[in-house]
Amino acid sequence: MTKTICTILAALSFISCSKDSTEPDSTPTETMYFPPLTGNAWETKSLTDLKWNQNAVQPLLDYLELKHSKSFMILVNGRIVLENYFNNHTAITNWYWASAGKTLTSTLTGIAQQEGLLNINNKVSDYIGTGWTSETIAQENQITCKNLLSMTSGLDDSTDEVEPANLIYKADAGTRWAYHNVYVKLQDVVAKASGQSWENYFNAKLRDKIGMNGTWVQIGVNSVYTSTTRSMARFGLLMLNKGKWENNVILNESFFNEATATSQNINLGYGYLWWLNGKSSYHLPQSQLTFQGSVIPTGPNDMFMALGKNDQKIYVVPSKKMVVIRMGDAADNVNLALSDFDKTLWEKINALYQ
Repeated sequence: MTKTICTILAALSFISCSKDSTEPDSTPTETMYFPPLTGNAWETKSLTDLKWNQNAVQPLLDYLELKHSKSFMILVNGRIVLENYFNNHTAITNWYWASAGKTLTSTLTGIAQQEGLLNINNKVSDYIGTGWTSETIAQENQITCKNLLSMTSGLDDSTDEVEPANLIYKADAGTRWAYHNVYVKLQDVVAKASGQSWENYFNAKLRDKIGMNGTWVQIGVNSVYTSTTRSMARFGLLMLNKGKWENNVILNESFFNEATATSQNINLGYGYLWWLNGKSSYHLPQSQLTFQGSVIPTGPNDMFMALGKNDQKIYVVPSKKMVVIRMGDAADNVNLALSDFDKTLWEKINALYQ
């Protein structure tokens, strides 16, 4: 991560020499911006420069406020286009990520693998020992770190408790997709493999390298990350850039590509703790039904997402070089990850640039 603000390179435009020229018109390009590690400096980009529809902004903000939002940000090429706070929330207030923070666990698992500390194809018990479930040793030894990343442990998902007595066999690992809190065992795997506490390893290898703030809070069996909205946006920007922060490789591109692609053949809309848009079908938490179509039909097909309880959102859209953040209370009813809010929100975001 750079310690100084990147300078915007002047956009170059090329004018064809004549009407008969076969040279294509070139679109002005802009470098990706990364905010400095410390301080509050962060470059902005105006809607006018983007040629976006100013008239669509207020309906979007009104909807966000109506739906109990705390904060909302849009980055394009790393620059802030919109940054808004609601309901007494501020830029320096921390808020919980809920399950959107699963993607932090996925990312740190990838970092530990690239450092040679673990292999996601190895069984979980290689790192934390046997007896971490109530399964037989043979059943438990089928469960790999990749199964936890892809939600295919085969463990009973009727409870989110992760004590051995609650981790009960439901199906062979890899044969059933179920949204389950057992993914949190990856944090134990990383801690054991690194010889450090989860939080210390996380801070050194990810948080501090991209200038995030925030802490992990233990709430029951859940390990929940809390941070400012801008810190969430920094992580989104890292993932927009395939794990690189400027010229620094934080997460290698190979793991990034695996994490943001379909991880198994049951829920096509799920990677390594990332939700994936634009697939032909998907599953939802607490359901074994297959739903046809895209997870968020109004959203871009190449979008991948960190989605958390009560509508904590990181949307990453490579085709538009865009990151969108939403923090707040539940837009409508309490939900685990997805809600009708996503569909309507993207209709209103689309109105900005369509």
